[in-house]
Amino acid sequence: MDIKLVAGSPSAIDTECLVVIALDHGEKHQNAPKLSFPKSPINDETMEKALAELLASGEITGKALETVLLHRPAGLKAKRLLVVGGGKAKTFTSSEVRRAAGTAVRFLRSKMIKSCAFTLPELPAGADEAARATVEGALVADFDPDTYRTDRKDLSFKDISIVSPGGADQGKLQAAISQARIVGEAQNFARELVNEPGNRLTPTVLGNRAQEMCKGVGLNCELMGPDRIKELKMGAFWSVSQGSDEEPRLIVMRYEPQGAPVTPVLGMVGKGITFDTGGISIKPADGMEKMKYDMAGGAAMIGAMRAIALLKPNVRVIGIVCASENMPSGKAQKPGDVQIAMSGKSIEIINTDAEGRLVLADGLHYARTLGCTHLIDAATLTGACVVALGMVNAGAFANDDDIYKHFAQALDRSGEKFWRMPLDAEYLEQIRSNIADIVNSGGRWGGAITAAMFLKEFVEDTPWIHLDIAGVAWMEETKGWIAKGPSGIAVRSLVEFVRSYEKQ
Repeated sequence: MDIKLVAGSPSAIDTECLVVIALDHGEKHQNAPKLSFPKSPINDETMEKALAELLASGEITGKALETVLLHRPAGLKAKRLLVVGGGKAKTFTSSEVRRAAGTAVRFLRSKMIKSCAFTLPELPAGADEAARATVEGALVADFDPDTYRTDRKDLSFKDISIVSPGGADQGKLQAAISQARIVGEAQNFARELVNEPGNRLTPTVLGNRAQEMCKGVGLNCELMGPDRIKELKMGAFWSVSQGSDEEPRLIVMRYEPQGAPVTPVLGMVGKGITFDTGGISIKPADGMEKMKYDMAGGAAMIGAMRAIALLKPNVRVIGIVCASENMPSGKAQKPGDVQIAMSGKSIEIINTDAEGRLVLADGLHYARTLGCTHLIDAATLTGACVVALGMVNAGAFANDDDIYKHFAQALDRSGEKFWRMPLDAEYLEQIRSNIADIVNSGGRWGGAITAAMFLKEFVEDTPWIHLDIAGVAWMEETKGWIAKGPSGIAVRSLVEFVRSYEKQ
């Protein structure tokens, strides 16, 4: 997709479609909404007249994500005018901008229109924030999961234009657009990985894809197989891998800019289970085909590292993905087995389907041995988190308030939805073992929390955040702004989390 910044009056922009967001300033007790559109950058009376006529028609209410398309709007050089509802003005943020931009792209694609120009809505953070959100939303919308359909139609957008508001800093706007492109493309890269079926994206292939990406953007990448994993005494990681004929891969990506401070060193660890049957504790057949997405946390790390390499923050970052299949076989681990993690802790296996925390345990400890001073992990870890938060928010856990402040700042920028969950010491009692140090499953109650408590045993006092993205890593249905399938959740937040340390 070609993305460019254009200056001039909206009415004078020659485009297949001009996109405008309408906001509702009305109150609930009023019968009719009070709508507004972006202020014209150069006293564009023609544009204002066209919009006023549309308002008078009553066809647009400002309801979030509603769409009204006009053909050959009077006085406009654009062939079409698309108005997208932005919802209530008082709750309008960059998150709504992303969704509105995404809705516009997917609506126009359905009409075989592959080019448009966006006018920027007004945000308190300024025009550059509006441009950033618009570009990210448009890129995420321009993705479909039908990779292997023989009758697949290329609906991808050719180009979008961002109409510069009058008086805006052109340099800041262009920088925002360029950065948004990097982040949006990184999110889509992660989605491409998650979308691949398990027979086409084995741990070996995932490692190769990560290595190829690193080579393209100038990152160092090291791939390690069974011999090295065993040599490192990663007994928890290896226990998950041992039931599969496919070799595991430990993927280590390094971003070490010259002149960056010695600390912090941020460690980003992702669960990379390329297919999860549940092992001996096998899952039900219904829905198992989606278990190809169990590497979404690892994909988020790979996508985030791609964006970090191109954005070049002055912070040291190490990305680690523990990639494996979880399969039942005569070699697979069994409930009741005891495994020794890299840290030396002993783990009693209660449920072989609680495998994600096993690979992360060794990945997090390994990150500490590499000198990481701050840790963040992402994983499709528990169904319990989906029960707790549904498919709207992902779960966030932190053992340190300061590191969570950085993550909260990142969420303000990324617009992704995470909800902080507790890590009270009492939950540790649920994962104590009679035969070993801890068990890998604390039972039904508080399952997302006990899984996080398990991981906490391997980070010890290192500041750490755990992201349980199980409920939001896969869109169960197509939304107006995004296709059904992988969402790429956490990529934007991880990138902004890293950048927050550059500014401290």
